[in-house]
Amino acid sequence: MTVHPGRHFLQIPGPTNVPDRVLRAISMPTIDHRGPEFAALVMELLDRVRVPFGTEGPVVIFPSSGSGAWEAALVNTLSKGDRVVVFETGQFSALWAAMAAQLGLEVTTIAGDWRHGASPEELAAALAEDTEHLIRAVMVVHSETSTGICSRIPEIRHAIDQARHPAMLFVDAVSSVGAAEYHHDEWGVDVTICGSQKGLMLPPGLGFNAISDKALAAAKTADLPRSYWGWESVLSFNNRGFFPYTPPTNLLYGLREALLMLEEESLPAVFARHLRLAQATRSAVRAWGLEILCQDEREHSPVVTAVLVPDGHDADALRAQILGDFDMSLGAGLGKVAGKVFRIGHVGHFNELSLIGTLGGVEMGLARSPIPYTPGGVAAALDHLADSR
Repeated sequence: MTVHPGRHFLQIPGPTNVPDRVLRAISMPTIDHRGPEFAALVMELLDRVRVPFGTEGPVVIFPSSGSGAWEAALVNTLSKGDRVVVFETGQFSALWAAMAAQLGLEVTTIAGDWRHGASPEELAAALAEDTEHLIRAVMVVHSETSTGICSRIPEIRHAIDQARHPAMLFVDAVSSVGAAEYHHDEWGVDVTICGSQKGLMLPPGLGFNAISDKALAAAKTADLPRSYWGWESVLSFNNRGFFPYTPPTNLLYGLREALLMLEEESLPAVFARHLRLAQATRSAVRAWGLEILCQDEREHSPVVTAVLVPDGHDADALRAQILGDFDMSLGAGLGKVAGKVFRIGHVGHFNELSLIGTLGGVEMGLARSPIPYTPGGVAAALDHLADSR
């Protein structure tokens, strides 16, 4: 057994490193989830949690992963046979499309090369053909962590509005909320899906739906089966500070602490920090002579950078070498890019020193691998961070 002194570097794009403050909050004694102290906690949370979503409307919290929140968005608003359009920008959009099909929806996938985000032009064309307005929803992953691509949601909304189409807009913001600039209300999103384990700096276990008035209205006529995932009962109980099931009390403690941390730093500062660290990471990758998977400069994700290794080389072998030698976990390539990319997470409770340690681990790993590269990535990142300060 290899002994690694020091801390493990968890540099996957989620679950992310949980701050000590949040861990301490989670360790508090569990209280009566039907009592007044719990009700006060919930009422405070339901108010605070709106801020990182950028909404004045309700945010439903489920004990679930982001996948559960995906399902909740679909079953509360749609009926069997309804048509939905999904942009294929990576593994998570593909999984969401598969879920929609399994639930009995008619799925139209706008294929992608996994190197570009959702195309407003292709959506406009699809909506123009739908003269009978059979498309009920457009599904987009904002920050696609499998590919490091961040789709331009305001332009997608504009395409829907320009077509005068009534389709709802569903956005997976699992890795966006609390890390990337995101505005549910301003961008005209109908359901925003999120999970706790990325920008919100919590362990996995909480799923979120931010809901527009239009989505709430759709829920009144949708006929897909739902029980646990039903918004109506959750919102009814939430009005009194409770949930219709046993809630994850200790994760809610942690959520309160994480939201306080975001407020203390301020969301504009949080967004700027993530952008600065992402830009420094890309500076390092380019200095190494490696290729970034995302090809559109407008669409680089601020939370993760996916790095292509040259043909004939194995990204997973590099990841295994770095884990074994330096006790650092990097994200694996998923789906179509399995073995072809490694992913550097720079999201959540993360700063400049953490990034330089991360990039140092990657550069040392490259030096021990057969992958051709040029030394100097860490120095390039340092230069960028010095200039951006």
